[in-house]
Amino acid sequence: MSGRPSASRRTVLRGAALTPVAGLGLAACSGSGGGGGTPATPTAPVVLGSGSEVSKGGAQLYEDHNVVVSRAGDGSLKAFSSICTHAGCAINKLQGTTLVCPCHGSEFDAGTGKVLRAPATVPLHELSVEEKNGNIVAGPGA
Repeated sequence: MSGRPSASRRTVLRGAALTPVAGLGLAACSGSGGGGGTPATPTAPVVLGSGSEVSKGGAQLYEDHNVVVSRAGDGSLKAFSSICTHAGCAINKLQGTTLVCPCHGSEFDAGTGKVLRAPATVPLHELSVEEKNGNIVAGPGA
């Protein structure tokens, strides 16, 4: 026999019960940037939609491509990845021009990409964007 005490039945059952819960917590914090899904940001230029979808002073979230586009008062466009810089979660909520991460509540300004509310501390990744033939195109080479 070894000198170490064996685990009680209660300890083993408690550990077995907590394992699935821990797995769910890790899944919630994992980003959508890895493993087979939609890439974290476009890897080539993508047509997001009509230029009329983003009004001056407004923003539009394109969840299928993990991109948010805003239009300044002068009509210029800015685009950012909508993947939270805190834990890599896909942001799925846009309130006015504020992006809200569903995982931990980080908030970002859709016009600048800057963090408005922690726990994120790093701004969103800016993407190239332009309007071509009446459509908004974002990603490398746009």
